[in-house]
Amino acid sequence: MSDPIIVTAALPPAVFGPADALRRAHFPPERNVLSAHLTLFHALPPSIEGELRALMADLAAHHAAPAARLSRIVSLGRGTALAVESEGLTELRHIIADRFAGCLTAQDQHRPRFHITIQNKVSPHDARALQAQLSPDFQPKNFTIPALEAHYYRGGPWEQAGRWPLRGRG
Repeated sequence: MSDPIIVTAALPPAVFGPADALRRAHFPPERNVLSAHLTLFHALPPSIEGELRALMADLAAHHAAPAARLSRIVSLGRGTALAVESEGLTELRHIIADRFAGCLTAQDQHRPRFHITIQNKVSPHDARALQAQLSPDFQPKNFTIPALEAHYYRGGPWEQAGRWPLRGRG
C-alpha cells in the first residue's frame, strides 16, 4: 500500500458535533469530503505503519486523555478554524514526531498550531466575514481528547486505519 497515513486526535461528541455542523455550513460543499477533525500529522509514510500501530497502542495504554481547550476563532487566510490548545496533546505529538523524525514531511516537521478547520479555500473577504460573524458568540470550551486515530489518505474521504482510546493513568 502506498497511501500516506494521517494521524488525528479524536474529538468528543460535544466538540465534534458543533464543529462538524459549522464545517458543513461553511466549507465549500464541492471540496468538503471530510468531517471535522484535528490533524496531528498530515502524511506519514505507509512503510512505518506497523511501528506506528505499536507506538499508538503504547501511548494509549500509558497516557490519560489529555485536557484541551477550544480557545478562539482563528484566520487561515483563506479560511477559518477553531484553535485548540493542549499541552498533553502537544506532548503526545512530540513523542510521535521524535520516533519518526526521519520520516516526517516538511509540513509535519513544524511546531503544530492545533485547530479544527471549519472553512477553507474561500476568498479572504469571505473568511474574514465568517470570523466576524462567529467571534461575538464564541465561547471557549474545555474538553478531553478521548483517542488517537490513524487514517489512510485515498485521494478523497479518508479510510480509518485505527483508533486507540487514551486510557492510561497519566
